[in-house]
Amino acid sequence: MENLMDKIVSLAKRRGFIFPSSEIYGGFSSCYDYGPIGVELKNNIKKEWWKTMVHDREDIVGLDSSILMSPKIWYASGHLTAGFADPLVECKKCKKRFRADHIKEQAATKCPECGGELSEARKFNLMMKTFVGPVENDASVTYLRAETCQGIYVNFKNVLDSMRPKIPFGIAQIGKAFRNEITPGNFTYRMREFEQMEQQFFIKPGENKKYFEEWKKIRMQWYIDLGINKEKLKFHEHAKEDLAHYAKAAFDIEYDFPFENKELEGIHDRGDWDLSNHAKASKQDLSYFDTKENKKFVPNIIETSAGADRAALAFLVDAYHEEKVKDDTRIVLKFHPKLAPIKIAVLPLAKNKKEITDVARKIFNDLKTKFVAMYDDSGSIGKLYRRQDEIGTPFCVTIDFDSLEDKKVTVRDRDTMEQERVEIDGLKDYFEKKLG
Repeated sequence: MENLMDKIVSLAKRRGFIFPSSEIYGGFSSCYDYGPIGVELKNNIKKEWWKTMVHDREDIVGLDSSILMSPKIWYASGHLTAGFADPLVECKKCKKRFRADHIKEQAATKCPECGGELSEARKFNLMMKTFVGPVENDASVTYLRAETCQGIYVNFKNVLDSMRPKIPFGIAQIGKAFRNEITPGNFTYRMREFEQMEQQFFIKPGENKKYFEEWKKIRMQWYIDLGINKEKLKFHEHAKEDLAHYAKAAFDIEYDFPFENKELEGIHDRGDWDLSNHAKASKQDLSYFDTKENKKFVPNIIETSAGADRAALAFLVDAYHEEKVKDDTRIVLKFHPKLAPIKIAVLPLAKNKKEITDVARKIFNDLKTKFVAMYDDSGSIGKLYRRQDEIGTPFCVTIDFDSLEDKKVTVRDRDTMEQERVEIDGLKDYFEKKLG
């Protein structure tokens, strides 16, 4: 049987989900472009995350900080010291570099590429360097942000002063991050340019365990509520010796990808490490004054850090199904309706019959004011159904000759393939009940 990931990669390109970056120039390693269908899926994931984390709660506000920030931030955060570096070994023959921990996992003693001798491990920083201004010198050096959370920490005082939130409260952000990964791979799972959905929850010292456990449950349930098979999700606790330099405790939500169980999201108890270090480095007061207790303290932080690209890949893999229909194999993506890129496809049965296409166009124009819809007349009805199955469209509306007489259309359900005649005038109400 063909490898599932090969099928996913093929489908992703064929149906407009994800394309290799710079493909006409031979591609650009570990970078990908989201196509017309893929960008809808990813935007729906981000929309649901923002709704759950910000709009549905009174204690979390949003932020959109700059990708380029003062390099002083990255020194204070530990990213430009030993805290954000991977140990590498280099082949003395072909000069290729590999992560030392991966070589150890493979029990390799020679270069995996050419069999040459490997060097001793040495640290390699993952920050991506760039220059600001017209002159490229040390004074103009800065870095593309390696994570979005630092923008939250350095804006803590601004949010506190402008919004007057009461502890506990959170700040959420969705944005691009960049890491010079040594061994990117597994399609969009590990890339050098990626998008994060992060939230930092500021709490009183001593309440860490309570909120840590609370956020673990909330974030796990989010994936389940959006259709991920809960049997493929699990928590992985980081051992003490494996914790990041800022973390007191860390759990990953892992998904059973075809290549192995891998992290979807991290929940971290960061203590007061971040605000304390930025306060010290910037000489700014980043404490919180509790008016009820009449005392000042540096808040502790519980972080939830999810990858939008990893989530998109997990939802794509989890939705993928193959079914036997007569003598044919039907490929269908069973996305949760909230995540489906296209909600409704409008399909005229005879594109050369103006009476039918006029009705179809009128229905499409009406539905698209409320739902993300697609009009497609570029094939037989069987091919049109299969095309919509492969992009995960929950419902197809077919306009036929009978529609001209009975003012009804055929609505086909993606998951059951059952068909129902529905009055044209009642379509909006019908789909509002079905899609919410």
